[in-house]
Amino acid sequence: MSDTNEILKKFLAETKPTQMVWALQDKVSEDWVVLDSPSFEKTEVMPLWSTAALAQQHCIDEWSDYVPVAIPLADWFEFWLEDLNEDGVIIGVNWQGDDEYLEMELADFTQALSTVESLK
Repeated sequence: MSDTNEILKKFLAETKPTQMVWALQDKVSEDWVVLDSPSFEKTEVMPLWSTAALAQQHCIDEWSDYVPVAIPLADWFEFWLEDLNEDGVIIGVNWQGDDEYLEMELADFTQALSTVESLK
């Protein structure tokens, strides 16, 4: 569990100053990377990263046509949350793939994210 906490703590610490999370979007179709969860049957996970550099590392192989795109936290709360919740999508925090991943329920992730959001 300490690894899980450390992954989330690092994600939140890196997100706080930028007020951005990063996802991968297809250059042409503008679709976002969402994949089958390795942990939960019939569940999709959307990987998110705390920095563009971490996201960029995954723009290879089947994701070579994707680019990191910033999602401002304000947009996350206003637009993304409802759609992802309706689709039952969970979040992959600073997704590394293979055996290194942290998946969180959308509500739990958003609650953690709200602790670093700066309301302007």
